[in-house]
Amino acid sequence: MGGDKSFAALPPLELVTVLASLDPGLVAIAKSILQSADIPFITLGERAERLCYFGRIQVSREDAEDALALLKDLQEQTHR
Repeated sequence: MGGDKSFAALPPLELVTVLASLDPGLVAIAKSILQSADIPFITLGERAERLCYFGRIQVSREDAEDALALLKDLQEQTHR
């Protein structure tokens, strides 16, 4: 226990949403792209009701610029 760090000692992680979509296919593609680039992410809302799907992907602020660049084409599709 002597060298263990407490989670309370870690700086807070600031998350940025890099993709929000009603299309589960786009969310799956975005996750694959980020995984291939070794960018850690979390997803929110993937397990919504059967008739209402909404997925949101978030990354740390420090990875946001790279993630947004990788997902630029997908983001354009979500706004059509």
